[in-house]
Order: sequence, then C-alpha cells, then structure tokens
Amino acid sequence: MGEEFWKNTPKLGFGLMRLPKTPSGKIDIGQTKTMVDMFLAAGFTYFDTAYVYDNGDSERAAKAALVDRYPRESFTLATKLNAWMGKRDEQSAKGQFYTSLERTGAGYFDYYLLHALQRNNYTLYDDFHIWDFVKEQKAKGLIRRYGFSFHADPQLLDELLTLHPDVDFVQLQINYADWENAGVASRACWETARRHGKPIVIMEPVKGGALAKPIPAVAEILKAADASASPASWAIRFAASLEGVITVLSGMSNIAQMQDNISYMKQFKPLDDGERAVIARAQAALYGDAAIACTGCRYCVPGCPKAIPIPDIFRLMNRRGDPAKAVKREYSAVTEGKGRASACIRCGKCENACPQHLPIRKLLARGAGELEEV
Repeated sequence: MGEEFWKNTPKLGFGLMRLPKTPSGKIDIGQTKTMVDMFLAAGFTYFDTAYVYDNGDSERAAKAALVDRYPRESFTLATKLNAWMGKRDEQSAKGQFYTSLERTGAGYFDYYLLHALQRNNYTLYDDFHIWDFVKEQKAKGLIRRYGFSFHADPQLLDELLTLHPDVDFVQLQINYADWENAGVASRACWETARRHGKPIVIMEPVKGGALAKPIPAVAEILKAADASASPASWAIRFAASLEGVITVLSGMSNIAQMQDNISYMKQFKPLDDGERAVIARAQAALYGDAAIACTGCRYCVPGCPKAIPIPDIFRLMNRRGDPAKAVKREYSAVTEGKGRASACIRCGKCENACPQHLPIRKLLARGAGELEEV
C-alpha cells in the first residue's frame, strides 16, 4: 500500500468530541463555526467525528459549521460506526453509516472507522459483517479510506491487521503518559501498526485534557524547560513527532484552545533531543502518580443502570490538593438527580465499555468512601 495519500496532511486534526457547549448543554454552533474558520484559515483540513458523539449532535454540528459552509474538497471528514453501543444488531449497525451521511450532508467520508475495537467487542464487527460492508461502501465511492480505532493490546492489533491487510490506516491512543502504560500500550501498538506498514491517526494526545493541566510535578518540569510553551503543546508535539502519523486529533472545546494549538502546529517542528529528555522526566513524574487515568470519554455512562456520572466522580477524586469540603460540595452538585458512587450495583457494564480498562467498580467504592458523608 502506498503512503502518498497521507503524507501531506497537516499534523493537527480537529476532534469534534468535546465541542463547546451553551449553558443549556447543547453544542455552541456559533463558537464551533469560529473555531472551524480559524482551523481552516491556518491550513489544517482534518475533522473527526462519530455516530455516537453527543448523541449525533457532533455530526450535525459538522454539517452546520463545516459542510454547509465550505467546498467539499477543501476539507477531509472522518466518522465512525459503533457496533457495540445502543442496539446490537446488524441492521442497526449498518444503518449508522447512512444516518451519518444524512446528518453530515458530506456526500462521502474521506476516512471511515470501525469504532473503538476492544477485546470484548471486536467480534461484533465480524458477526454483523461490518468489514465487508465498509469495503462495499468504499467500492461505491462513499468511503475514500477505511480503518478502525483501537483500545486494546498489541497482540489483538497484530491479529486484526493480519486478518485485514487492506485496512488503510488505524487510529490509536498515543500520548506520553500512556507510552509505557500496560493498559493502553501506546508504544507497542504504534510499533505494531508501523510493522504492518499502516499510517496512524492519533487520538487522546492530551489524555482527555489531563496533560493540558498536568500534576504539579510535571507542570514544573515543563515550565522550567520552556515557560512560554503550554503543557498541551508538549503533549501534541510528542505525538506528532512520531514516524508514520497522518495527523494528531485535538478535541478542542473553546477558541483559546484552538488559538494555542494553531500557534505551535501551524509551523510544526518535531521534538529535538533536548525536548525528548524533558518528556522523559515528565513521564518519570507521571509514572509515580496515583491519579485515576480516566480520559472523560463517557462511554461508561449510557449503559449505567444507576445513571452514575462516573467520569465526573473520577475527576473529583483526582483533585487531591483541593479542600475536602469544596470537593464534596461539587460532588453533591454533579450527582444531583443522578446516581452517587455508592449506588453502584457492580454490574460491570461500565468496565466493558471503558477504553482505558479501569477497575471502575473498585474505584467507585473508593470514591463513595472519599466523597460521601458517613
């Protein structure tokens, strides 16, 4: 497979998973339009959404802010088919493709992905004949490139790429915090994809925002190295410096984040040896930290029978330096009208959905002890 199709793609992609919201909780289309304008004006072209993001509102926002306002050939659009959330049947799974075409109005997708393959769900894509289905859409010209996003071990990645050698690309979670994390295996998965000759789209380069506001020890290391560089810039440049990368997705949530990302990615420079040494020191500080490695993807929330806002609770549990009373007040606010950590019935649905493979039931039990009044 030739690599020409991706080599000229700018190294920053706009992830549409964490778009700005209005006070009512809806996507702020006005601010999203401004961010799209800024992104394209800076020379970037890659947009990434998915059928399940914001219950479909992300794809609708892509239509309103991008597709309806710019010539189709001026950007590339990626979306995803998720066979394991919601209805689990072949007809519904395949129907997502046509719904995505309607929602986005894109006419075709430049990149189309089987969404979030893991050990506990990848067989559904075989059971529902999704691999053959996307190849059929590619043959019709409705998909230009197809691949899959992946959250599992390098052994399964090797197996899938061996079984499906015509895959055009893979999307992997890669960041400096997870580079040697056994649960994510960023380095090993990147090496596996490259061994198969597959280019890579990188997701979660800032680990759901955790590396944009890192723990104090890491923040101090980065600031000492370059006081003018944002923590997010270190994370995104680390990912973009890897060989074989199509683009690095940043889930930007406001204009300030867009401005920051453009400032150092418009004239992207890979990390030099000195900067790599800085990242190595930051990794050492992170590996000694006990923070819960939740990225806030919220895949665990829809299936929870007790409607527990799991990512919000984990975010509060990670705020170890804040006054306990303030954290508990916020805990009462985020769980109002929803399930508290102590409401967990240990059904395990959340753990089956978690791309980070976190022991959520155990962590919720800990959270109940830390955050709820006895």
